[in-house]
Amino acid sequence: MGNALVDVLVSLQDDSILHELLLPKGSMTLIDENKFHTIKEYFNKMDTHLSTGGSAGNAIRTLNSLGAQTGYIGKIGKDYYGDFYRNSLIEQGTQAHLFVSPSLSSGVASTFISKGGERTFGTYLGAALSLSAEELTIDLFQGYTYLFIEGYLVQNHDLIKRAMELAKQAGVKVCLDLASYNIVKEDHELFTFLVEKYVDIVFANEEEAKAFTGMGPQEAVKELTNYCEIAIVKIGGRGSLIATKQEVIHEPALPVPCVDTTGAGDFYAAAFLYGLSKHYTLRQCAKIGSIVAAEVVQIIGTNLSKEKWTEIKHKISNI
Repeated sequence: MGNALVDVLVSLQDDSILHELLLPKGSMTLIDENKFHTIKEYFNKMDTHLSTGGSAGNAIRTLNSLGAQTGYIGKIGKDYYGDFYRNSLIEQGTQAHLFVSPSLSSGVASTFISKGGERTFGTYLGAALSLSAEELTIDLFQGYTYLFIEGYLVQNHDLIKRAMELAKQAGVKVCLDLASYNIVKEDHELFTFLVEKYVDIVFANEEEAKAFTGMGPQEAVKELTNYCEIAIVKIGGRGSLIATKQEVIHEPALPVPCVDTTGAGDFYAAAFLYGLSKHYTLRQCAKIGSIVAAEVVQIIGTNLSKEKWTEIKHKISNI
């Protein structure tokens, strides 16, 4: 469940445009419609790439590509981007639980990729932001094993609480991705409440983990297990740390050239959950995450070919 966003990606020669648009490098910044139109004017002069996105959207596509049965909850507008998003989900075999706003445009994530692969988001939520707690019903969650919910939804306190409550009532394990370090800082109290009360599995990168705990990755991943069953802290090129109350595992990243980190964390999280759904060990789940993340960072955007997914599944079968 997440913000149904279409990603518009552009590779940067330098970071001057980020300074002009007042977008902190490496962050996700919510923007209004006026700023979105300003960004579109820049995009008209640049080479762009279009793909379905949003943190949970990326995760669901990954799970589906690995062979899991999936569903997606979100909200779109009655427009080209909304049709594009819905059709993409259906073509991938995902159940599209999409609400439609009669008046708002579909959300778009303007994604700036700096040299070295770091990405910066200027996100116009549009219709995605209008999904309300009142629209959710327990039947949306029944029949699933895991709810992967993106931390960006914390902007709507009632919505994210209601989703987690319904998931728990339906017997679904709740998995939360902390989303972005600045989001965690701004809503630290609510994140703490959610992780402690509802969340079974938490995913974070080291900046997000530090924003949540005030600690470095090794200490943070242990601290997070005081709140939930399994904690995962992704540490970029050094791999990932996975912790339960009983153990801490370090799984190295695969050494590959990094072109664009867009979606890498989402792909890792989804692949890790796929491993759990197939009853792999935690270390094997982390290996699966590393395999999938290593592939997506080598391309612009998040669309891996069917041939590449066949190759990935072969690698997974041999771990």
